Amino acid sequence: MNAKKAVERQTGVALWRQIADLIRSSISNGDYDQTGMVPPEIVLAGQFGVNRHTVRSALAALADEGLVQAIQGRGTMVQRKERLSFPISRRTRFSQGLGGQARETVAKLLSQAVLPVAGDVAAGLRIAPGTDCIQLSLVSSADGRPVSCSTNFFPIGRFPHMAEHVEKLGSITKAFAAEGLPDYVRISTELVARHADAEELALLRLSPGAIVIEATAVNGDPDGVPVQFARTRFAADRVKLKIET
Repeated sequence: MNAKKAVERQTGVALWRQIADLIRSSISNGDYDQTGMVPPEIVLAGQFGVNRHTVRSALAALADEGLVQAIQGRGTMVQRKERLSFPISRRTRFSQGLGGQARETVAKLLSQAVLPVAGDVAAGLRIAPGTDCIQLSLVSSADGRPVSCSTNFFPIGRFPHMAEHVEKLGSITKAFAAEGLPDYVRISTELVARHADAEELALLRLSPGAIVIEATAVNGDPDGVPVQFARTRFAADRVKLKIET
């Protein structure tokens, strides 16, 4: 592909952001693995048909994201970090799923609310539209690095103290156990990839243009009764999702 054609003007998306997306994709594809270095600014400027300042802005954003590092006298080095492998299975658990890949995993409660639900949330939980549920917003980290952020809904009648338990224990699995549910299973999962919005960029410490994988899931008790509706956004450059059957 001609790189110049990949950068589109007058689309409303800044050129530096488009270039950052393309470089990020090249890093993900392993295009720079042989040297471990991103091509020089002047080379990238020629490839994309832009000035060096635009390329510099793109590289600065990727450096903030932790994907590259400027080395004086050498150029820009790729900061290769292996993605965490996270299984999507019948018993999906954040801490257990990461296994020995991280020394510490934590789910931090950002906000909580009680509100009536409708649409896909009510359908997923198999409750009447307008029924009150507990809504919890979380950001989950591995070794201090944000991996995902999520919005979760729980039937308030069955789990009235879910927020307190999550805040204290730092784990939805442990909170379920504290509420009298020692085991739960995945009923359904839907996945879609998209650009992160402003809130996700901030929570996951990503640069503009970064991709998230959004997983919409329903968990149920061993009898198949839904207990949780969750919409989780994973940082695509930090996690690879593995579907296990």
